[in-house]
Amino acid sequence: MPAPMYYKQNRLKQLRAFCFAARTGSISHAAEELYLSQPSVTLQIQALEREMEITLFERRGPQIKLTPEGKILYQLADPLVEGIDKLQESFSAHYGKLESGELNIAAGESTILYILGDPIKRFAEAYPGIRIKLHNVTGRDGMSMLRADEADFAVGSMLEVPNDIVYRPSVSFDTVLITPQDHPLANRQEIRLEEISPYGLILPPRHLSTWGTVKTVFNQHNVSYKISLEAGGWEVIKKYVELGLGISIVSDVCLTEDDKVSRIPLGHYFPDRSYGIVMRRGKFLSPQARRFIEMMDPEFFEDEE
Repeated sequence: MPAPMYYKQNRLKQLRAFCFAARTGSISHAAEELYLSQPSVTLQIQALEREMEITLFERRGPQIKLTPEGKILYQLADPLVEGIDKLQESFSAHYGKLESGELNIAAGESTILYILGDPIKRFAEAYPGIRIKLHNVTGRDGMSMLRADEADFAVGSMLEVPNDIVYRPSVSFDTVLITPQDHPLANRQEIRLEEISPYGLILPPRHLSTWGTVKTVFNQHNVSYKISLEAGGWEVIKKYVELGLGISIVSDVCLTEDDKVSRIPLGHYFPDRSYGIVMRRGKFLSPQARRFIEMMDPEFFEDEE
């Protein structure tokens, strides 16, 4: 016998309260986003727990954490709740009426500067009514935003992909050594790691992937290296190399004809640096997000067809 309509409506309210609490990690924050009182959200979640005979959250004062059963239900329910909440947008997009809404993209500064400029420009020209929010975050913070559903997706480079994340590279770039134009290594066509070893490297902060890649490659070849300066952002690194403060290993996506540095290929030591779409596995994508991804990587959804 099918469930009564009021039961289905209550179940949707319960799942919405549960999903918002899981996304935000807080009953009070969920209540704010749903425009409900905290007791109302709590009652909805408790009713869901009773009916399903499971515990969804571990409660420690104001802090809540998903139980293993809660994680499974969240993975199943969140795309459904988002799909219902964005039904009108999806329906309009189906008929080519993608005229409003918001798009949240998480990316590092270098990705924003060198990778996203053209896709953002094309998307903004095609859909001027959609608000685009670029969140300038490091890889670690970007992953946190994805898992909290604070971003539709991220764009960046990944060496190791967690089980709950989907990553599809769409573009790749060579790795090069950059030096001042009057440096002893300048204008070489190829170079050995041993020749780089005596000179101080300028690298991004150690929690970013470049640092780990450099360490791995030098260690694999039993070659020592030294860091002379740690600096954030390739524009800063290029400037400091121009000033003669050191040399650096970068992806050539950041280099232009105007940069006053010498470039030596390192492809025989370092793999290409890939960039692409990063998203939470099972994430419901808004019409705005799907359209942007299709413009940036036309083959991203080919497995769905």
